[in-house]
Amino acid sequence: MKIKSGFVMRKVGSGYAAVPVHERAKTFNGMIRLNETGAFLFERLASDKTTDELAGMLAAEYGIGLDEAEADVRAFLETMDENGFLVKT
Repeated sequence: MKIKSGFVMRKVGSGYAAVPVHERAKTFNGMIRLNETGAFLFERLASDKTTDELAGMLAAEYGIGLDEAEADVRAFLETMDENGFLVKT
């Protein structure tokens, strides 16, 4: 899966926001606030990744266990999917 075209991430103060641009802004009015972990995952989803790949990257980057990383990735992906940000390949 990966982030659909038309969504970008922007730094807002000390945090991040995923926002629609161009045509996508006509169908999604709003933004999703991201913490540092969310921003890390959003960047990795610029290209097609599996849940396992993302969990491995997150665990390596933040020095956490794979189980914790997988739970965090699943929660992030659920939010992104519910809001129409993901394309499943």
